[in-house]
Amino acid sequence: MDSDGDSNESTNTNPRMEDDEPDLDEKYPNRPRNHSSTLPFHVLFQSLFNPLSEIKKKPAGAGPGPARKKVGPHGLSSANLNPVEKRRDVIERFISRWRTAVGDDIYPAFRLILPDKDRDRAMYGIKEKAIGKLLIRIMKIDKNSEDALNLLNWKLPGQTTTSSMAGDFAGRCYEVLSKRPMRTEVGDMTIEDVNEKLDQLSAASKEDQQLQILMEFYRRMNPEELMWLIRIILRQMKVGATERTFFDVWHPDAENLYSTSSSLRRVCWELHDPNIRLEAEDRGITLMQCFQPQLAQFQMHSLDRMVSRMKPTEDDPVFWIEEKLDGERMQLHMMSNDSVPGRRTFRFWSRKAKDYTYLYGNGIYDENGALTRYLKDAFADGVESLILDGEMITWDTEQDAIAPFGTLKTAAISEQRNPYSSTTRPLFRIFDILYLNGRDLTRYTLRDRRNALQKTIKPVHRRFEIHSYEEATGKTEVEEALRRVVEEASEGLVIKNPRSPYRLNERHDDWMKVKPEYMTEFGESLDVIVIGGYYGSGHRGGSLSSFLCGLRVDDTHSSQGGAATKCYSFCKVGGGFTAADYANIRHHTDGKWHEWNPKKPPTTYIELAGGDAQHERPDMWIKPEDSVVLCVKAASVAVSDMFRIGLTLRFPRFKRLRMDKDWKSALSVQEFLDLKANAEQERKEKEFNVDNSRKKRAKRDTKKPLVIAGNNANAEAQYVEPSGHIFDGLNFYITTDSNAPVKKSKAELEQLVKANGGKFFQTNHAAPNTICVADRRTVKAASLQKSGNVDIIRPSWILDCIRQNEIDGGLPNFLLPLEPRHIFFATEDKKEEIASSVDRFQDSYARNTTSDELREILKQMGKDDPFDISQHPEVARKLIERIQEKVNAGWEMPSGWLFKGLTILFAENDQVDDTESEETTQAHQPYRLHLARNTARFAGANVVNSPKSLSVTHIVVAPTSTSSDISSIRKSYSPESGKKVPHLVTVEWIEECWKQHTLLDEEGFQPPRGA
Repeated sequence: MDSDGDSNESTNTNPRMEDDEPDLDEKYPNRPRNHSSTLPFHVLFQSLFNPLSEIKKKPAGAGPGPARKKVGPHGLSSANLNPVEKRRDVIERFISRWRTAVGDDIYPAFRLILPDKDRDRAMYGIKEKAIGKLLIRIMKIDKNSEDALNLLNWKLPGQTTTSSMAGDFAGRCYEVLSKRPMRTEVGDMTIEDVNEKLDQLSAASKEDQQLQILMEFYRRMNPEELMWLIRIILRQMKVGATERTFFDVWHPDAENLYSTSSSLRRVCWELHDPNIRLEAEDRGITLMQCFQPQLAQFQMHSLDRMVSRMKPTEDDPVFWIEEKLDGERMQLHMMSNDSVPGRRTFRFWSRKAKDYTYLYGNGIYDENGALTRYLKDAFADGVESLILDGEMITWDTEQDAIAPFGTLKTAAISEQRNPYSSTTRPLFRIFDILYLNGRDLTRYTLRDRRNALQKTIKPVHRRFEIHSYEEATGKTEVEEALRRVVEEASEGLVIKNPRSPYRLNERHDDWMKVKPEYMTEFGESLDVIVIGGYYGSGHRGGSLSSFLCGLRVDDTHSSQGGAATKCYSFCKVGGGFTAADYANIRHHTDGKWHEWNPKKPPTTYIELAGGDAQHERPDMWIKPEDSVVLCVKAASVAVSDMFRIGLTLRFPRFKRLRMDKDWKSALSVQEFLDLKANAEQERKEKEFNVDNSRKKRAKRDTKKPLVIAGNNANAEAQYVEPSGHIFDGLNFYITTDSNAPVKKSKAELEQLVKANGGKFFQTNHAAPNTICVADRRTVKAASLQKSGNVDIIRPSWILDCIRQNEIDGGLPNFLLPLEPRHIFFATEDKKEEIASSVDRFQDSYARNTTSDELREILKQMGKDDPFDISQHPEVARKLIERIQEKVNAGWEMPSGWLFKGLTILFAENDQVDDTESEETTQAHQPYRLHLARNTARFAGANVVNSPKSLSVTHIVVAPTSTSSDISSIRKSYSPESGKKVPHLVTVEWIEECWKQHTLLDEEGFQPPRGA
């Protein structure tokens, strides 16, 4: 996802937070009041939506026809207005009619006109397919009928529907509804009626509730009304006029207020009089009030042109380069609680103004917060309030890298439930500060704001960090950075003008995206075969808009041998096509497409990944000999189990149609693998080093420094570590910073080496026996790794050596042996030596283990134990038989096998509840029962907490159990219950069996029978 992007939530996960009427009156004391009821709903589309749609369809200069010969706002006939003026004319006449017939409160209408901007109504939790299923039930049509299939498969061309409606779900609904309308004339529902029902729909959580609401709409609306209602529910109006046009016609300050508040209600209620302008203090951002963030401009084709747009000057030619993160744009608001010292209140909003506070936390002590619980010490002294702009990403602690965007919500929920132990977590990367201690900073330059940010935030490792940037003066640095992000499979770059202010709700040249897929300098052009197609939506509806492409299987890879007979799926291509390209492909493949049948896939011609799962299954398929060859370009090759090759292209884009080639001359699997290997070899040989002769430009002091209370602006952060001699005579080449166990920059690591007797160099060839250090796969690290003859260690080895040296009292030249956790890459000769330095649980033989490491080691001890015979049932059976033979011959039963094969439930009174955790259950048990439980587990029993387990052989009754408790347990295991009746015994049975080293007869240890 783009750094200025936002997730497309289809479910209503955020609790609805609506103000009740008294609170609204208090918050908006001057809110407008309508003198009459709202207009009928059909007026909206008859006088607004339909006219705007007609203007959208007609080319510039085309007149609206005889029915539209009305006078515009400037006394001109509507026929003489351009499309922009026509749109304004339609909107002005609707607003004028509303003011006259209803009043000044246009909020009820704007909620339906601009449904995607209405933040006061929660998401409905239904999309096209769910609505289609509900309509099928409402109209009582056979789910296998043509109309039902057309609704459920709305992207495909229908059997009896017009092709223009394919890809337009609301239009497809109109076609089906028109055949069986409840009413043909427009209905009697007012705009207020529709709003009330939509409020109910947004609160409905069950399908039957949604069905009843849509049923009432069906009874009271005609098909055209229902079509527009569905577009409102889906928040996909597309009438040809943006919210900016509506806002501009409504009030000259409307767009500004929406940018700073994201509140459609405020725009309608505070700016109902066009003659009353917004006060100066209301034009800026406000704490605890969501605003519309600045967005990055789309990329230009020329890097030279992009750099020139950064407005460099002779005195200050610098611009900034940031990595573009694959997460969700997020703004964080924080304010201190005056009544409770140390308490802070947090709010989180996405770019689309969705409130995520429920997920990330509203305070430091919010137990449900996936992030805020870690921010107690994240702010400098004196910081009372602030607004931060950044990106929420998912961090994978095992890979120590950013995880894909789609895992963000899952990671946050996992962090809520299992704090400190989840392998993925939300990480907030901050790249701007916009408000600090009551002051709006948006008018300050980016450089000033970044200086304030550095003094305000105390980063929390891998939870709350300041996003880094590098300074540049020309396109060479951009190209180098872009090569790096391509190598590391990152999202792209954002270049920023450090002299620029923050522009709310704008795309501006001050921030510009640079994505690998747009660049012509990188990647390979590949000739691939079209083997499948996918139907599009919207203006691409009803036709194939993207294509599944494959590589032909050569003799080596063909499972059948001989000449190639099929293609393996390789990539999906949907970008870069023009209308002429689509027409050309249709012309050459017309009549040759077949519908994909999942039950009978065309494996003779096409092979997908996933076996029966059929990953990336297309809507239509075509034989390779009937198809066309596309030339595509991509940023890089990526590993993927979604395609049969096991690899795919990252950011593939169509370049041209290769009519000079047939499918037999297109790229084969082996040719692609050879091409990939050659490209990697060339990349290794090509130097990507930045010119180190040009020193990094020193950062300028801000002209108007922002001083934070309690912060000494002149204090320099010093890195103090004890000096030593453990690295005497060693040479280091450090290529990256340290990510774990602590964050340290490359410069800090180099100073640590120097302080402890070592030397560091900027290349591995500068000194003999140089130790190469890296913690992530950069271009330099990758180049070293691909050479295959260099061991690369992680910075953690340096830190561990220093730490162990301090513990041992400064032994001279004591270097720890390398452990697997210290290795970024090792040669084959080194791997065996490294593995011998730890035990099978990765516990070091030479180094003191930290508490965090010990916790992880203990966790691993329960996993994949090679000595756990439960993993080898046949071995276990024979071993038990052998032990039993020995016991029968007079041997004593081994203590660890005494209760082997038994499943025991410990019941304390009637509190056996499978919803309780084991810790909770044990906390309430008497000590005697607790000891018996541990004894049973040690002696090989399978101890369970739930009476629902069907394998229970014994139930041990607590000493405090009453006769009614025992009677209840017996009844639950009566023959009528269908469960196998286990032995019911007292705790003495466990104790005596253990004491006598044998299983005793349960008859002598039964609890007394209850009434």
